[in-house]
Order: sequence, then structure tokens, then C-alpha cells
Amino acid sequence: MTYRGGMTTAPRHVSAALEVYVSAATELEMQVTVAKLPGLSMTEELKVTVDDKPAELEEIVGEHGSRIHRLNVESGLVVIDYSAIVTTPADPIPVSTTDRSTYLRPSRYAECDKFFGFAAGQFDTSLPPGELLNQVTDYVEDRLSYIPGASDPIDGAADTLLAGAGVCRDYAHLVVALLRALNIPARLVAVYAPGCDPMDFHAVAEAIIDDEWVAVDATRLAPRQSLVRISTGRDAADTAFLDNHRGTINLNYYKVMATVDGDLPTDTGRDRISIG
Repeated sequence: MTYRGGMTTAPRHVSAALEVYVSAATELEMQVTVAKLPGLSMTEELKVTVDDKPAELEEIVGEHGSRIHRLNVESGLVVIDYSAIVTTPADPIPVSTTDRSTYLRPSRYAECDKFFGFAAGQFDTSLPPGELLNQVTDYVEDRLSYIPGASDPIDGAADTLLAGAGVCRDYAHLVVALLRALNIPARLVAVYAPGCDPMDFHAVAEAIIDDEWVAVDATRLAPRQSLVRISTGRDAADTAFLDNHRGTINLNYYKVMATVDGDLPTDTGRDRISIG
């Protein structure tokens, strides 16, 4: 298995299937497709039907290649099927001039302004950012237990710290909040994660270290070298795989799959990995 920029070059196969029932007119927004970035080579197919009839989608391309697919539905059963084969990883995303400002600010689920005093007392702020990154990741891994259902969708990083448990988004939010409180810009990335168990949409953190975006995953559930970027944002409010505006929906079912050809990479957790 070979690597480019820390990422495996082995083909990765990803898919998502969702069934959503709309009982009152709504505007659906989906973020399930692989982010389109320079250097990426892939084939993909996205099919959406409403009551078995093909639906017309509006594609909105955001920052860092994130793609929102928007659909207005009066009522009925919406079925979403997406699959892609990534044959070449995207180039690492460069640090922009606005990133430091954007990703040091408190956000909905990563309320770093609540952590300034705590972080200063918990971590050695004299250390270089790369070592602080490892300290924060280790701390969150040790402090939290991965328990599906232990958190609510509205829980932020402070709630997660107090609860001591959560799922991948909760781990990522706490990592992001602590890093921002230590003056290290950080953000959340939604990914497909070959090797993740339990298999699901996955979330990891990214931090600026030595002028590059470095991925960290305090859950240790999947090797970072095989991750596939879906969307990027301040926190989960920006990266949700399904959202709706007005109306009423019910997510009846969803299934996510992600595999890599050959053996999974070995992730020591200390190598600097930049997701394309």
C-alpha cells in the first residue's frame, strides 16, 4: 500500500443509503457526497427519489469542496442512494489567510470561551502546538467513553466534558474546543471512515500545526490515512449529513459503508496526517 501526503492511494469504496419520510412540506439538505477538491479522482452516483419518482436536486458547493444537495418536498417517502469509488486522494487543503480568525472563534457546539481557564490549568501552554495537539487528543481519549446514545444532538463540548461519554462528534467537539482555548485553530470534518466500528458517518478534528491542517481522532476508531472528506465546518452545525428547514421529517433508516482495497493502514496516532 502506498501513500501520498500521508493518505493511502488504495481505492476506497464509500456509500450511504437513507430513507426519509416527509409528512409536511419541507426543504431537505443533504451532505453525503465526497468533497470535490483538487487532485481527487473518483467515480460516483447519487440517486434521490420521492415516492419512487426521480427528484431534481440543487447542488450548492461550499468551502473546501463540501457539497449540499437541496430538495423541496411536499410530502412522501424520500430515498437517497449514494456511492463512490475514490481512486486518488485529494491534495491536502492549504491554510488560508482567514482560517486562523474563523477557527479560533467559539461556535455552537465547540464553545471554546467556556474552556479558557480549564485548558490553561490542564495543559502545559509553553509546549509547541504539535505537542499540545497530542496532549489534548490523549486527554479526550482518556476522559471520554464511546457510548452510542449517551449524548443528545444539542450537546456541546462542555456537556460532553461533564458527561464523560459520547460519540464521534462529541469527541471531535471537545478536541476542537480545547484546541481553540489553547490558541490553536481547529475545526470539524465529516468523513467516510474505512475500518470504523461501529460503521457510521464519522467526525474528526483538524488543527493548524506548523501552517498545515492536521487531522486528529480521539476515538481511534479508524485509521486517518484512509478517511474520505465529506464536509468541513466550525462544528456539526455546518456538517450535518441531513437537515431540513420548516416542515416535518422522520429519518426511517440509514446505512453507511466504507472500505479500502487491501489491508487497512496502521495508525499510530502520532503521525501528522492531512486529509485531502
